[in-house]
Amino acid sequence: MSPNKHDGLFKTAPFVIIDGTMIVMKFGGSSVANAERIRHVAKIIQAYTEERPVVVLSAMGDTTDYLLEAADLAVQGRVDIGNVEQLHLDTAKELGVDVPAIQELLGELKTLLTGISMLRELTKRTRDYLVSFGERMSVRMMAAYLAKEGTAAKFYDAWDIGIVSDSNYMAAELLDEVWQNIPKALGTYKSGSEKAIPIVTGFIAKDKKGTITTLGRGGSDLSATIIGAAMGADEIQTWKDVDGIMTSDPRVVSDAHPVGEVTYEEAQELAMFGAQVLHPRSMLPCRKTGTPVRVKNSYNIKSPGSIIVEKHSGERPLVTAITSVKNISLIDIESSRMLGAAGFLAHIFNQFLKWNISIDVIATSEVSVSLTVAGKTDLSGLLPDLERVGDVNVKKDKAIVTIICDAARSSGTLALSFAALEKEGINVQMISQGASKVNISFIVNNDEADRVVKILHKALFG
Repeated sequence: MSPNKHDGLFKTAPFVIIDGTMIVMKFGGSSVANAERIRHVAKIIQAYTEERPVVVLSAMGDTTDYLLEAADLAVQGRVDIGNVEQLHLDTAKELGVDVPAIQELLGELKTLLTGISMLRELTKRTRDYLVSFGERMSVRMMAAYLAKEGTAAKFYDAWDIGIVSDSNYMAAELLDEVWQNIPKALGTYKSGSEKAIPIVTGFIAKDKKGTITTLGRGGSDLSATIIGAAMGADEIQTWKDVDGIMTSDPRVVSDAHPVGEVTYEEAQELAMFGAQVLHPRSMLPCRKTGTPVRVKNSYNIKSPGSIIVEKHSGERPLVTAITSVKNISLIDIESSRMLGAAGFLAHIFNQFLKWNISIDVIATSEVSVSLTVAGKTDLSGLLPDLERVGDVNVKKDKAIVTIICDAARSSGTLALSFAALEKEGINVQMISQGASKVNISFIVNNDEADRVVKILHKALFG
């Protein structure tokens, strides 16, 4: 299943590489949540000035939530930017910076909310315009603080460096021309003639008509990877609060440890099945160019973190990591009357297409199919249609436990896994080996998921 309907764009788009060293550093909202965190991130950026970083930022902390709350109030006829205004003005004061550009944006935000309050309506287009204020204020704050601390920096809204998208508001896709636009805008910085560090908004873009859009899930990661790939960066860094990609969730497995190296494919599967890694769609630009992505810890900058590459540099490990997704539903469909008949799977998948329901994992036989969907999925329309195909049984409160591994050696992995689970009295309800050849997934009860992860981690990582 393709994680991006426009993945062809990233396979065929031409681009120009500018000579010079450069990295891209991406920081999420929690990394710039307040004055203390902004000071800390600024020190990290300053530690990498020789690598000529381009910095991509999300909105500060809870800003996006505050903006959406303000929109809800505006639809009810009340204009209130108090939470957004207080967070940014208090932060600027604590940092000791004067940011008139933020004051201008706050005035623009109030005008927008006034318009919403008069119309009592919030369209997708207006919502994108609204939430863009968070990223736009974030980059202005960081650029001002870096300048105060003696580091030349310049803020850019995404469209200033040529990041353009289609007009699919709230889930826009980048256009092919970004590959030429970005090097044209940032080429002088990479070559060394421009000194100020670019601080760029993540998540947002403009369409060809000049209307602000947002890039949907994983949008800030995508902003970082398209900049890094288009510029031929030496490395794209995404900064989190752990020492890279872990063998499992450290909140579940106390002895989980960082994985030094994973492939793009493994990282995509980890993200699909619950791990907090880059969103799968954001991997597409760097896969096109082979640009490595490093996951770093903003609380431990000396840690090398985890690097994501096209292929393992050494021998591929038997198992890379174990992750889980809870609260899924298992659907069993059986139809003995379809024995030997063509189109059994087509009948089933057509119903899922009709109701726009995504399938996570699947196992099939001649007359039966078992598959999983997110537990919150509305099945009220789908189930009657499936029942026309065969007998349907839905089991809720299940979990997917996924082993990211070398599936070419799956016999060894499965032998160790089943021996450990049998010893602990755990019965697996379904097993699926992914077509990507890097994952094996088990379905277990929700309340068993953490225990299963712990058992497998001990068995497979010793």
